[in-house]
Amino acid sequence: MRLVIVTGMSGAGKSTALRVLEDIGYFCVDNLPAMLVPKLGELLAGPNTTIQKIALGMDVRSGKSFQELNRSIGKLKEMEIPFEILFLDASDSVLIKRYKETRRSHPLAADGRIDQGIDQERRELDGLAAQADYTINTSRLLVRELKEELTRIFVEDKEYKNLYVTVLSFGFKYGIPSDADLIFDVRFLPNPYYVEELRPMTGNDRDVREYVMQNEKAGIFMDKLTDLISFLIPNYISEGKTQLVIGIGCTGGKHRSVTLANALYEELSRESVYYGIKIEHRDIGRDAAERAK
Repeated sequence: MRLVIVTGMSGAGKSTALRVLEDIGYFCVDNLPAMLVPKLGELLAGPNTTIQKIALGMDVRSGKSFQELNRSIGKLKEMEIPFEILFLDASDSVLIKRYKETRRSHPLAADGRIDQGIDQERRELDGLAAQADYTINTSRLLVRELKEELTRIFVEDKEYKNLYVTVLSFGFKYGIPSDADLIFDVRFLPNPYYVEELRPMTGNDRDVREYVMQNEKAGIFMDKLTDLISFLIPNYISEGKTQLVIGIGCTGGKHRSVTLANALYEELSRESVYYGIKIEHRDIGRDAAERAK
């Protein structure tokens, strides 16, 4: 029997996670009163149960449910009933944006501001988050990517990668990514924009990549950057960091930053045994879109 308690910040994707788990064969119960969790665990652990996989969604809608949930978790441990905690999280800015887009109010905000409700919820969930077996930060995850991560954990039983790394190229003239943890400026390299035949291309094209990487400084930069990131990642993991966004910027986010971001992604992918990794090119088509207006 596999019992998974799905919880986390409101707006971080708990309902989506429950739907995914249901699709992969879990019996899902959302917002079950916390006091009933030990009794349900006892029934499921019995010899006559036919349910082998169950996921319980727990959130702040039940008032004092998290205080009761902590007591119920203690009872599950006393009864030696195995369980796992899946904690969904996201940055405050992303949570606020999601609430504004859906025009919903935060369950703890009452008549106050959304950010105040989020702050209160984080304080209430602090102890539960520390007990989580799996913490997934959904700030930059698509639904498809969340499904892949849950499938890897709960179907394929692969080793859980607590840290998710995003390598992000961008253009400084369109602003620095607000959620980036590390920013690297590659505007010191020769700009393919000033080579007429390369201007319409991007860093995903071989000619641009070769032009950028043939510069000796690009190779030195990549060696030093890869060495730095490879040093930082294990330390971030040991400190419990779950999301790392590495921003690489040039002027327009089309040539140099894309090239170097691709190169870093390729290097880190070879080492990504203990972390997940993805790449995004935020502004790669921005120039063309701006000209079309």
